Amino acid sequence: MNIIQNPNRNQWESLLKRPSKTLESIEHTVEQIFEDVQRSGDKAIQKYTLLFDGVNLNSNLVTLQEIEQASKTVPAELKDAINIAKANIETFHRAQKTAEIAVETMPGVVCWQEKKPIEKIGLYIPGGSAPLFSTVLMLAIPALIAGCKEMILCTPPNKSGVIADEILYTANLCGIGKIVKVGGIQAIAGLTFGTDSIPKVYKIFGPGNQYVTVAKQLSTKYGIAIDMPAGPSELLVVADNSAEPSYVASDLLSQAEHGADSQVILVSTSKELIDKVIYEVKKQLKQLPRLAIAQEAITNSKCFLMEDKEKALCLVNMYAPEHLIICCEDEEYFINGINNAGSVFIGNYTPESAGDYASGTNHTLPTNGFSKAYSGVNLDSFTKSITFQKITSKGLLGLGETIELMAEAEGLQAHKNAVTIRLKDLSNSTNKKV
Repeated sequence: MNIIQNPNRNQWESLLKRPSKTLESIEHTVEQIFEDVQRSGDKAIQKYTLLFDGVNLNSNLVTLQEIEQASKTVPAELKDAINIAKANIETFHRAQKTAEIAVETMPGVVCWQEKKPIEKIGLYIPGGSAPLFSTVLMLAIPALIAGCKEMILCTPPNKSGVIADEILYTANLCGIGKIVKVGGIQAIAGLTFGTDSIPKVYKIFGPGNQYVTVAKQLSTKYGIAIDMPAGPSELLVVADNSAEPSYVASDLLSQAEHGADSQVILVSTSKELIDKVIYEVKKQLKQLPRLAIAQEAITNSKCFLMEDKEKALCLVNMYAPEHLIICCEDEEYFINGINNAGSVFIGNYTPESAGDYASGTNHTLPTNGFSKAYSGVNLDSFTKSITFQKITSKGLLGLGETIELMAEAEGLQAHKNAVTIRLKDLSNSTNKKV
């Protein structure tokens, strides 16, 4: 881990740059695959599944028999753990429901807002070396609570053409009706355009590598909404001497093992703590089964020694981490001051892993600095707000002139006429009664 001591502020941006490929090197590949899937549908899906996943599938749809077999294979204790996590995630996301908002803005003018579920959603679940069945919980549970009618889950198969048992079990537990063996760019393209086996959806959810992130962004050009740009995982820990070095090291490594392109950062005002954490990272790293992956990510990691907590907080907000752990004596200073983070974990006994799995918060979060403008997935991600209004004759008599004056000032005569014609009828009606 590289130690950077009290860097000048004009260096911060370059020092905090993510270890990612250039967008140009990815976009061309993504666009080519999108065009192929749009043109050839399942034939193209099959071609890229063979190319990238190393398996030729006669059908990419998961069967009921596969789901039943997976359910038998998953150990009972893991099923219990999944059920505990499911309950906590349900509790937290159900609490996010809000009541209808209705207000009379002026006499006779009533406006209200209702939230409606997005009817067709696509859930992308990364597979590869670490099938993320926990992400099924994070996406399907709020979708069910929101009332989404159709959920299509896409996840890559292994070289035997099989989906991880844990993903199939969890998907079935969450009521997902259609599971498709397809991953990567081709999965996002399939959900974008629709094929014989993959329905077109209205919104795509789920994390992925840089290629999946760019694919999701490209899908928006074709009228498909996405949850957020969510690429390689990242973690920033801000800590002082009140932190336990072995805990900090374990948190850094927990994110480093996600992938070689993950980034972990330690920010501290204590050189002593940084030295202890680096020692612990080296010691714990040797014990990890995914050592090679974590080692590469750690090579890209940085430790920032800052002069004071004020500069430390500014650096954190500039980086805008996906995950932020605060382990400082003056934790309230950082809690109150943080503006840019996907999810925040506080204190020595709040590992980031808790949010990844079972505490109840959602782990699908904005990366690459997008937490400056995006929220993580929540219940509202699966709904859209529709506004309604009803104006009585009394209301239009009170509001009409305001509308006429504004429409005329903008040069939109038809807008004005739509009010004027009604006001004349109301005036004539009143005169007749007199």
